[in-house]
Amino acid sequence: MVDLLDDVGWSRLFHAMGPAHDTPHHLAALLGGDDSALVDGYSHLWSTTLRPEGKVWPATAPTALLVVELLNHLLSASDDPSLPDAMLAYLYAVGLAADLGDRAAEIRARVEDRAQELRAWTDNYLSTDADGRSRTWQDGTGLGELVLDQATLACFDLMPTLLQQTLPHLASERVARRTCAAAAVGALARHPSASAQRPVLLERFASMARASESPYELATLLVAMGHLGGDTRYWLTHPNAGVRGCAALAPGLAGDDTAERVLLRLARSPRAFSQSFGDMAPPLQFQFEPYQGLLRKWSVVTED
Repeated sequence: MVDLLDDVGWSRLFHAMGPAHDTPHHLAALLGGDDSALVDGYSHLWSTTLRPEGKVWPATAPTALLVVELLNHLLSASDDPSLPDAMLAYLYAVGLAADLGDRAAEIRARVEDRAQELRAWTDNYLSTDADGRSRTWQDGTGLGELVLDQATLACFDLMPTLLQQTLPHLASERVARRTCAAAAVGALARHPSASAQRPVLLERFASMARASESPYELATLLVAMGHLGGDTRYWLTHPNAGVRGCAALAPGLAGDDTAERVLLRLARSPRAFSQSFGDMAPPLQFQFEPYQGLLRKWSVVTED
């Protein structure tokens, strides 16, 4: 793991706070030893290597690749079972941000066409102080935004690798780990190269859903199935309101009368969704857009 940290050219990367030379130190801290450093490392991972709006920085792709290694190491070395789960949640966030779909080819062409300019912009950005970096974003060239598009493209290209590393965790005996893995797989498998895998994944998700005794796990699986174009109609009549709601949100059920009635009831009684998961928060996907926005929308609706 330490060797992999050193293999990355961190001096050519940046994150929310500027040059990413501190990222390997924070990632290494997640391996344990010092509680304070571990907390700082966790905070750095989520608040510094990812953008607040759920997008990525140039440091994100190599960080995600190292998170996979962290995940495997933590499974055997950590006393905290929630840390591996958090690594899977991070991979979900990266997959969500990297879901470029048909836009990838157009972004790749623009990045390749201006590769020399992007290198020069990055060199200038990394060589200046905080005030200079702020001014660089306002230079009017649009190169900064294209550098961020390039970072997203790097994550997009990494999605197949992250998917293959995430799949084994669907078989975990821990419900929380299976659930985080399902969310991550549901995002990562939207990469075009995974199109042939999706029918098999959907069958597996459906099998896991039928066997699940946890509304939280079931709801997460249904959102993941929706991401991959699966049919969640069977669960529209489930006794749990949260499960019904997640089934109804599947894009493939847009315009379905039963699904629309389910969502209308939730909009009228939004607390029913959150309360349906007991002491647990809504599924992982609802910590990110667009589902987070949906929760905000529901929360301002007056209940009957």
